[in-house]
Amino acid sequence: MIRAYKFLLRPTVRQAQALREMLADHRSLYNGALQERRDAWRHSSKTSIKYGDQSVQLKEIRAFDPERQGRWSFSSQQATLRRLDKAFQAFFRRVRTGEKPGYPRFKGVGHFDTVDFPRDGDGCRWDSTPHDAQTRVRLHGVGHIRVHQHRPVRGRVKTIAIKREGRRWYVVLSCDEVPAEPLPATGQVVGIDLGVTHFLTTSTGEHIANPRFLQEAAEELAAAQRHLATFPKRTRQRTKAHRAAARKVAKIHAKIRRQRLDHAHKTALALVRDHDVIAHEQLNTAGMTKAPAPKPDPEQPGVFLPNRRAAKAGLNRSILDAGWGVFLAILTGKAESAGRTVVAVDPRNTSRTCPSCGHVAKENRLTQAEFQCTTCQFAANADHVGALNVLNRAGLVLCDVA
Repeated sequence: MIRAYKFLLRPTVRQAQALREMLADHRSLYNGALQERRDAWRHSSKTSIKYGDQSVQLKEIRAFDPERQGRWSFSSQQATLRRLDKAFQAFFRRVRTGEKPGYPRFKGVGHFDTVDFPRDGDGCRWDSTPHDAQTRVRLHGVGHIRVHQHRPVRGRVKTIAIKREGRRWYVVLSCDEVPAEPLPATGQVVGIDLGVTHFLTTSTGEHIANPRFLQEAAEELAAAQRHLATFPKRTRQRTKAHRAAARKVAKIHAKIRRQRLDHAHKTALALVRDHDVIAHEQLNTAGMTKAPAPKPDPEQPGVFLPNRRAAKAGLNRSILDAGWGVFLAILTGKAESAGRTVVAVDPRNTSRTCPSCGHVAKENRLTQAEFQCTTCQFAANADHVGALNVLNRAGLVLCDVA
């Protein structure tokens, strides 16, 4: 299996400064390569520059600027150029398929936070001081940085990435050949229904509360964003107060993200430990949170009819705050490591189908929380009904596979 491990770095003051300079120089390399591609295409010859052409120039760039570009790992700089090449490949793919193109953009100071090292031992070294009780990672041009390793690393380290989040620095390890750690069989199967009122409801009738981390921090976040809005959006040099206001907003968002991840990990782990098979709806979160299209008034050109955009925005915010996509990704990963089975089923009409007689009707769903079949009068909590139907459909899927 392939797994990623993320650990907090504890750099010294000089190491933190070197890390910031490393990010800045890689960002400069990315933007310079992007500018070269733009200029070549705008030329009358319409020249198209590829990754190989720009990678060949790296040796000359490093020799010309030894104090900046020459300080860092050659392989990490190739990874940065490869990152730009992937952005262009995605751009051309979207053009061919008729999607919104999204031409690659220049990266500002706050929009380039990761440097990749393609191979352990090439410009970087994980556990660079094995004789020392303190785990360290060595980076070319920075040195041996202390790592807060809170869990053991399994498998073989393939790639290493250095990531900045606010004022914190992290190392992300990508490992392959990670051995599975199967848990003993329990003989239990469960279906889950994800929601907004309750984070999830199981087919046994258990409700897991929705923590609503964004809603809990909404007042503090709004105050911080109002303060940030008092500063100019576009300026060559931010003042000290402006930088502090931006860090405040980023800090609140980072805390919400960590809380959401922690809740998802704990909930997924509890499900994996207690059940052999876990079934869930195959949700398209991006489609569910899409803003409604405007409705032109056929009788009045230039006038639009009400489309409940404000109400949909509130629902979208609640769905994204629950973090269904993150939770399902974590659940799948933990289940694979533990030797459990996760089944995704068709979500259509799971909350409108009677689990007793199978009757499907919109009228069965009386309210957001109440379900009563119009045929057999079966009544239950609507989320519980959804989880029961998910479990029933998972049984059919498993039978088809078998």
